[in-house]
Amino acid sequence: MTAEQGVFLFISFVILFSAYAMVTRSNLVHAALFLVVTLFGVAVVFVLLDAGFLAVVQVLVYIGAIAILMIFAVMLTQDNAAKEQESLNTNYGWALLLSALFAFALIVMLGQWQDAGAIAPALGAERDTVVELGSALVSPAGYVIPFEVASVLLLAALIGALVVARPQKKGM
Repeated sequence: MTAEQGVFLFISFVILFSAYAMVTRSNLVHAALFLVVTLFGVAVVFVLLDAGFLAVVQVLVYIGAIAILMIFAVMLTQDNAAKEQESLNTNYGWALLLSALFAFALIVMLGQWQDAGAIAPALGAERDTVVELGSALVSPAGYVIPFEVASVLLLAALIGALVVARPQKKGM
């Protein structure tokens, strides 16, 4: 096992643990912080794949914007979060059983795949993926419309969080 494989195994364990901790926490602030750890682990995986640009985008966009927006929304709705209830429901056992079944099926399928351990060839130096991605983001035939729709959607979510968090007047 090389050092890179060891780092990958450690980071994958951190990602899986923090994702599990994120969905099982009843405190919303702790869940959001575990989401940040999960997203940072994914950025480290991008670094291991020599995709530095995607790692930086992961940190800036997901950790810097979406996770902070979630923490901001949680802080705005703190009064509603103070009335916490039990986070586990009666279907927890079924969810655990189905998750274990799907994990077992995935392991069996990967075990039967002959090229599961093959190493993918590196991208050649003749391809500049950052330039291709940049031109696709600003091209009208590319992703400029979905990119703008996503920004408007995030703005609408922020305004919705402000409206929900605003205290209700007694007369209304």
